[in-house]
Amino acid sequence: MVLNGTAAIAGPSSATGRAQVRQVGWFGGSFDPVHLAHRALAEAALAQLRLDEVRWVVAGQPWQKQQAGRTLAAAEHRAAMVRLMIEDEPRFVLDDSELRRAGPSYTLESVKDWQAQHPGDQLWLILGQDQLAGLPTWRGWEDLIGRVGLAVAARGSDEVKAPAALLDRPHRLVRLQMPALVWSSTEVRRRAASGGDVRPVVGEKVAGYIGLHRLYSEH
Repeated sequence: MVLNGTAAIAGPSSATGRAQVRQVGWFGGSFDPVHLAHRALAEAALAQLRLDEVRWVVAGQPWQKQQAGRTLAAAEHRAAMVRLMIEDEPRFVLDDSELRRAGPSYTLESVKDWQAQHPGDQLWLILGQDQLAGLPTWRGWEDLIGRVGLAVAARGSDEVKAPAALLDRPHRLVRLQMPALVWSSTEVRRRAASGGDVRPVVGEKVAGYIGLHRLYSEH
């Protein structure tokens, strides 16, 4: 383990020889809606960390969104769009555990539940730079960083900028190289509300789902 720096990465689990620790990506979010930059980040983590799988954990009641007063699309719609986005990659897994839990969604509680059932797995929390900056506001974040490695996206030549509170504590962090994509869920909702074409941002299948269910439409 490397503290306050880059951790050594083990390869995928092998069926031969001594069993290796399974490397699992933990990619949580409201996914309102999921878009191609999410997909690119998950693919970067899958390849660069040589993960056995990436779990797409759809938040049921994201506490930060609740505090901001924003209403999300129904959980079943957000999960269905993630399923469409990832269905062609068998190492991507839709995780609906937070949708089945009452109350606000907290990453720490989800991670603790998974580790209780899969104590041998090494978890990597997949984050964008903005999420990393806000990590010290998460419930139980000090406990969380002792349980997971942090895999943080950096676009182009950008450096990962960890918040001061994180630098003061032992942690494992790796930088994920990402293409310079600027798409966001906010952009998708804006385009959909104005009747614009969301296909370049979410792909054909998710765009079709949004249109079929008239999600984010103002009419």
